Parts: sequence; structure tokens; C-alpha cells
Amino acid sequence: MEDKYPWHTNIVATTFWVGEIHDPDAPDGSQVRSAYDSFWLQSYGGCDGVVVDGSCETEKRTEEESWLPRNMTPRENPFYLDLPFDDVNDPRAFAIRGYVIPWADEPGYAGREEDKSFSYMKNRWVRIVKDDRECYGQIQDAGPTLYDDDDYVFGEEDSRPGNTLYNGAGMDVSPALNGCLGFESLNGADDRVDWQFVDEKDVPDGPWLEIVTTRQVQHG
Repeated sequence: MEDKYPWHTNIVATTFWVGEIHDPDAPDGSQVRSAYDSFWLQSYGGCDGVVVDGSCETEKRTEEESWLPRNMTPRENPFYLDLPFDDVNDPRAFAIRGYVIPWADEPGYAGREEDKSFSYMKNRWVRIVKDDRECYGQIQDAGPTLYDDDDYVFGEEDSRPGNTLYNGAGMDVSPALNGCLGFESLNGADDRVDWQFVDEKDVPDGPWLEIVTTRQVQHG
């Protein structure tokens, strides 16, 4: 595969999931909504895990089950992630997205930089490597913590994430990606990955292609 996009190496990746309530008092502490979909929980099909005493909790995933959730049937790709660049809601990110995002001039994107109903980030593919495992996922949210970290997300110098929380995490991954990549923790901040953007045509066959998310921005 041609390395069209730069690699980002030794990046702390934490885990999040649709339906998680990470911090009910924080504006971004709930995964019932995403940066790009106010109805993320409904769009996805419910809690991406198991409901325990009314709380949506994560669960261990297995290769035998293609890393899929055991207690629900997802309507969207369970291989999802976020990166700290919200190109719709963050004013600075929105203002610069037309020239910092590498694919901004490509067909399907060119000329839409002023369209707030369209995200250049949502649904884009990312290649993630941990040790000898390689998995692929689609961007469906923004974070952790920062929302305009263009130096890290798009830079070619392997810059460190601007975020300082959670061991300086630069990415959140779904339970499916957690399992696929062989994370040591179901919900920790010690696993590290290498990652790069990848065009859809270069995504290899795998369980991440069983359900591909195409829905664009939904805000209610």
C-alpha cells in the first residue's frame, strides 16, 4: 500500500463506545451523541456493549465473532474511532478545514468548506497498527479533549497530540478495534498504536467492511 498519508507513531489510544456515559457533567462526556450525529445512539442501533443496571458498559470482543458486539446488531460500522479535529462544530477547525485536510480538494469534498451539514472527517478511513496487528476503522466522532489539533492530526512531522489528559491520548477506538488490535485493557490509557489515514479504495478486506457507515452530519 502506498503511504500517501504520513504515519503517526506511538500514540496513546483509549477506548470509547456508543452509549457510554464517561462524565455526565462534561459537555463531551456522553457517547449518546457524537460531534457529527446528535442521534448517534439511535443511528448505531443502541448500546455498543452490554447494559448493566441501566448503564451501557463495554465488553470483550473475539475474533470468532468478527469483533462484533454480542448483545445487539449494529446498524453502522462497529469499527469506529475519533481524532481531535471537529471540522463542523469547532470554529477554528471549520475555518481551516479547506486547506489543512489533505483530501479537501478531491471530488466529493471540493467546494464544500462552507457547508456545515457536511463533514470532511466523518466516515474517513484510518489504518491502525499495534505490534503485529493491523485493523481499519471509520472516524465517527471528535476528540479526545481537543477539537482543532491540526498539527497532530494532519502534520507530517509526527507531532505529539496537544491533549495532556489520559496519558496524552491522541485517539479513542471502539470496542471492535480494541479487540482487533489486541489491547491489553478494555478501557485504559496505556495501549499505544501507529496510525495513518487511508483512502477507501485502499482498505483491504476484513470485518471492518461488513457494515460501512455512509450517513453524513445529523444535528437536531
